[in-house]
Amino acid sequence: MDIRQLTPALSVSAQVWPADMQALKDAGFRSVICNRPDNEGAGQPTFAEISDAAGKVGIKAVYLPIVSGNLTGDDVADFGRALTDLPGPVLAFCRSGTRSTTLWALCEADQRSHADILETARAAGFDMTDVLRRTSDRGTPTATDRS
Repeated sequence: MDIRQLTPALSVSAQVWPADMQALKDAGFRSVICNRPDNEGAGQPTFAEISDAAGKVGIKAVYLPIVSGNLTGDDVADFGRALTDLPGPVLAFCRSGTRSTTLWALCEADQRSHADILETARAAGFDMTDVLRRTSDRGTPTATDRS
């Protein structure tokens, strides 16, 4: 697993597997958020498989699937609520970690400077320049936008 920390409360990664749950528990994660829809790629585990394995080791699992290119204000708000409600630290994952990082960046866009978000994401290996540029143009939803 290639886990990349965004904040002390949130890290992101590419697809995790049911067999990874004990290692995530041992690393201190108390919750996972799956941002990858079931059947997006051949051979990926279903959320039910992830959730079952997570539950067996005491990790809370939440399913917030995001279809690439179809992110809404409701999706951002749901992600923000999950981060508030779930026991942390939280690991959010998708195919590569980019959708999960995008959700975090949009949740933070009304609370942090864009420079801080960009630097944090860049340090974790993600470029959110275009995402944040579109928030300035209101072309991408933030947590306060509703669709």
